[in-house]
Amino acid sequence: MSEGEAERGVVPGTDRSPADGAQVRDWTGRPVWFVLNESFAFLVELAAFAALCWWGLREGGAVLAVVLPLAAMVVWGMFAAPRARYTLPLAGVLAVKAVVLGGGAVALWAAGRPVWAVALAVIVVVNTTLAEAGRRQSPRRPAAPRASGAAGASGDLIVRWSDSTDTAY
Repeated sequence: MSEGEAERGVVPGTDRSPADGAQVRDWTGRPVWFVLNESFAFLVELAAFAALCWWGLREGGAVLAVVLPLAAMVVWGMFAAPRARYTLPLAGVLAVKAVVLGGGAVALWAAGRPVWAVALAVIVVVNTTLAEAGRRQSPRRPAAPRASGAAGASGDLIVRWSDSTDTAY
């Protein structure tokens, strides 16, 4: 940033001042607030898994404390993670998030921590809302290649076997 830009109040990473509505962006072109929110989302996911583990330990012992969060992690990784194996429409991803992250809040409630449960639920809703708003504003990556023919029709479940091959069901 030049001295003249600094005097005018130009935001680093942009060519405009905050008064012009400039947003500082990271190297991917996404606003920094979005990247920070995504990082916070990871911590929220870990908190939900920890809550499931805690409830499982209280109610069912060590086996449930391991199996319950592990099952939630598998479901999350398959359907809701940023690089999920199965690409779902937005409604499907939000449903998986509601079940897994909501399950963490329910586990806290059942473990006798209603304040923590409500706090986690509110944080999940706010974080997810901000994430979806940021995704709508962010530059999109090119779409993954689809299978040709009727199998690639809209609404089909796309299975990613690798970065270069998709199979539609």
